[in-house]
Amino acid sequence: MSNAPVRPWTARVLTLYPAMFPGPLGQSLAGRALAEGVWALGVVDIRDFARDKHRTVDDTPFGGGPGMVMRPDVLAAAIDSVREDEAAKSQPLIYFSPRGRRLDQALVHEVKAAGGVTLICGRFEGVDERLLQARPVVEVSLGDFVLSGGEIAAYALIDAVVRLLPGVMGAEESGTEESFADGLLEYPQYTRPQMWEGRSVPDVLLSGHHEKIAAWRRAMAEQITAERRPDLWEEYRRRKGGGGT
Repeated sequence: MSNAPVRPWTARVLTLYPAMFPGPLGQSLAGRALAEGVWALGVVDIRDFARDKHRTVDDTPFGGGPGMVMRPDVLAAAIDSVREDEAAKSQPLIYFSPRGRRLDQALVHEVKAAGGVTLICGRFEGVDERLLQARPVVEVSLGDFVLSGGEIAAYALIDAVVRLLPGVMGAEESGTEESFADGLLEYPQYTRPQMWEGRSVPDVLLSGHHEKIAAWRRAMAEQITAERRPDLWEEYRRRKGGGGT
């Protein structure tokens, strides 16, 4: 049996702006977990792999058009340097792109289970298509909008994974009763004071009857999901065999 230490979940970020990390990931739950070694962060400056003294990483697009495109040779060299680590070779290589797979909780769990991830934070008009064909890149989208670069998307994915790691969140139940845990949006939450601006906490939450509370929360989660996210609701009903109201 091997006595090798278990490696923490590791995020490797390829970026033109390494000073942006850890950024918000150095605060709150993620920051504490990073300091405690629950997860690890490696940041690679893509410009370190440029081939000229000006550290050029982009060039004009063939065929004309606005903006600049990240060079495949420079970016490939950065990727390959990271993938010299055997662990990184078997873990996802993600490039943030509006045309990619939508980031959702299922993908977050996949990335967590992989033990780590390499994230490519693009800039300008994007990256040369040949790079995406030559390396095992998975394109992922944060949503139907455009950001200046992939760094903010990297924050989102890393934070979503880190909070699921053992010991990061205060209560184990926190990760199982929130939005998307069962394909539904989360039920409404209430705290003190019991009466505020003429609005009272629902009586069932004050009853102490755990089964009734659980049933109310499930019903509210279903109602909110059906009203606000019909796409999630239809998928939930399909998985449950067409059930629901």
